Amino acid sequence: MKIMRSAALLGVAKKVYDEARKQHNQAKIKSAVDQVKARRAGKRR
Repeated sequence: MKIMRSAALLGVAKKVYDEARKQHNQAKIKSAVDQVKARRAGKRR
């Protein structure tokens, strides 16, 4: 069973990696990271 679970996790990880390499998704990721950084900076004050 562990082999099946590992194979499934590997498949999911590959899909996430492939999606993250697309240009429009990179813009979404960068935007989300910037939003989180802005929120964290606002809470420190």
